[in-house]
Amino acid sequence: MAIKRTKAEKKIAYDKKLCSLLDEYTKVLIALADNVGSKQLQDIRRGLRGDSVVLMGKNTLIRRCIKVYAEKTGNHTFDPLMDLLVGNVGLIFTKGDLKEVREEVAKYKVGAPARVGLVAPVDVVVPPGNTGLDPSQTSFFQVLNIPTKINKGTVEIITPVELIKKGEKVGSSESALLAKLGIRPFSYGLQVTSVYEDGSVFSPEVLDLSEEDLIEKFATGVSMVASLSLALSYPTLAAVPHMFINGYKNVLAVAVETDYSYPHADKIKEYLKDPSKFAVAAPAAAADSSAAAAPKEEEKAPEPAEESDEEMGFSLFDD
Repeated sequence: MAIKRTKAEKKIAYDKKLCSLLDEYTKVLIALADNVGSKQLQDIRRGLRGDSVVLMGKNTLIRRCIKVYAEKTGNHTFDPLMDLLVGNVGLIFTKGDLKEVREEVAKYKVGAPARVGLVAPVDVVVPPGNTGLDPSQTSFFQVLNIPTKINKGTVEIITPVELIKKGEKVGSSESALLAKLGIRPFSYGLQVTSVYEDGSVFSPEVLDLSEEDLIEKFATGVSMVASLSLALSYPTLAAVPHMFINGYKNVLAVAVETDYSYPHADKIKEYLKDPSKFAVAAPAAAADSSAAAAPKEEEKAPEPAEESDEEMGFSLFDD
């Protein structure tokens, strides 16, 4: 017969387990566990087995364990987790890819009925069609302002009806109707609300960003820094190339308007004095580029070797 442990012994064992996880892992997913059953949690643990561990517990106990761990080891990198322990949440410690772990957790969702008093996480719409209910149930639909008709001895809903809006509490009439229709409108599972990695906390939406998204956002940030630097005349790495170009344009403009000159400005002045040189220079540049490309094409397509008369089966001279 197994010896039943006291509450103090359970807390010591829990503290030891949590401290070992903090020593081993550097990535944690904080997940909301509202309306998640024990069987569902077992399935999630089984699916993540190998590189991830799901830890549930009281928020106050987890905070105390993290605080004591930081005081003993001097490692305060997990302190941000304490502010995230709000509501019915659990911790998923992992060594795998955070995005893949989140996707794996999202697979374990279970349909649930609309119980009275629950706050609807989504809009609930009753689709049109035959309900299979007898005509005596018509008054029930009339109370909820649902248009119906009698078709072949059963009640049929004519148009789709938005029964419950997201954020509203489920009433007794709505719950009873959905139960009669066999509709389980809600689905529940662990919902990742925050992500922790090496002392940083960020939103799970960050995991959906691709490399292209990151490059685009980085380029947008660089352009904003460059614009601000140019407006303030404050040199930065992003703005320096533009400053040099703008400076060169100013020097060139001064050279064109005055007698001061230098080699590059001389060419511009020549073009400005005789605009026809623009027309001459453009075809010449095009001809040079086509001439440079022509030998490459010839090299790529060598002429086939001429066949000799003897190879064709006859000779010009008789033996």
